[in-house]
Amino acid sequence: MGAFSDDWSRGWVLVMVVVDRKAHWERVYSTKGGTGVSWYQREPRMSLELIRRVAPSGVARIIDVGGGASVLVDQLLELPFERIAVLDISRMALGQARSRLGQRAGRIEWIVADITRVDTIGTFHVWHDRAVFHFLTDAADRKAYVELAGKSVVEGEHLVIASFADDGPKRCSDLDVCRYNARTMGIELGERFSLVREAREIHTTPSGAKQAFFYGVFRRSCTGG
Repeated sequence: MGAFSDDWSRGWVLVMVVVDRKAHWERVYSTKGGTGVSWYQREPRMSLELIRRVAPSGVARIIDVGGGASVLVDQLLELPFERIAVLDISRMALGQARSRLGQRAGRIEWIVADITRVDTIGTFHVWHDRAVFHFLTDAADRKAYVELAGKSVVEGEHLVIASFADDGPKRCSDLDVCRYNARTMGIELGERFSLVREAREIHTTPSGAKQAFFYGVFRRSCTGG
């Protein structure tokens, strides 16, 4: 009976962590909206530049992980992608993006999910993430993220990821974050991904604060699992 109770308790704690994480981001978007969050960009210039560099010619698939209410998806609709997916834990954030796009929203696959609790999302030629990974302060969550990316990115294709740089903020939206550079991000992603390009951006938040971001483009290896 004791063992059952311990297992049940651990499971309950896990469920509560997931629920609390989702509730946190729903509150953020309900109070600040899509343009009031600190990572809002009117023009996601760096992301678009790196995506264009690695997007295959012809038919291709892209997913924006943690895309929320970002306007990046508006720009992706102008590129020749066969499948465009946007994944976010916040239903409200995705709802704001869908409302903004109107009829064009029907061309997007909207996925409401915690990226660390997803088993499969299909395959993509480009995986883009700006500012999700650095919120994963738990090693198990980072491992789950990397495992899914490894299964989802087509061999030889690319992961474009951005996080706070070494000299970036230590906290964001009342949460602790991890900060990265090319070496430390490469360690986290493991042998299945190799760095092909890096960049730095100083982002200005809606309140006028400056934040240093690291951008990395990693190629999915044809070996290494």
